[in-house]
Amino acid sequence: MTETPRNRRADAQRNRERILAVAATVIEEQGTEASLRDVARRAEVGLGTLYRHFPTREALLEALLRQRFDRLAERAQALDGAAEPHEALVEWLRAFVAGAGAYRGLAASMMATINDEGSPLHASCHAMRQAGGRLLERAQATGDVRADVTGLDLFALASAVSWMLDQAPSLAARGDHLFGLVMDGLRPPPGG
Repeated sequence: MTETPRNRRADAQRNRERILAVAATVIEEQGTEASLRDVARRAEVGLGTLYRHFPTREALLEALLRQRFDRLAERAQALDGAAEPHEALVEWLRAFVAGAGAYRGLAASMMATINDEGSPLHASCHAMRQAGGRLLERAQATGDVRADVTGLDLFALASAVSWMLDQAPSLAARGDHLFGLVMDGLRPPPGG
């Protein structure tokens, strides 16, 4: 029988959640090549327990990224209708960029999985992109964002800022400025 969150024992579920929380911290500190032994030790579980939940490093990274995508989709849904459209889009994109840069090396290591339509990660990414796309459409409807900007454009630009900050930590102090330049570029030209 395949173990699902519904039929997983309560203690096993707590272990899994603790491993994910600790792994997020360790990977933020050390990057995607962080020691899994360190993750297990800091989560106060045996290495066997970690591997029972996440048989490979990629499975652990995928679970972390799926959590992130799901949270971003939920955040976009909460902002949809609850805030001024342009401000909602800006707030959501800031969370997108910050989250993408949280785990050094994660974006590059998981791109192939995201493009695999059979992957659970693909489904989470798709839901997150759709939710963000709705925020874009709302901002376009109010004239705050250029009509020719697509969801793909938006994700490419936000991902580029995240990737740049990941690859060149010396630019971290310029992150807000770079994000602002992207947002300025999304605005319609004067009189247009």
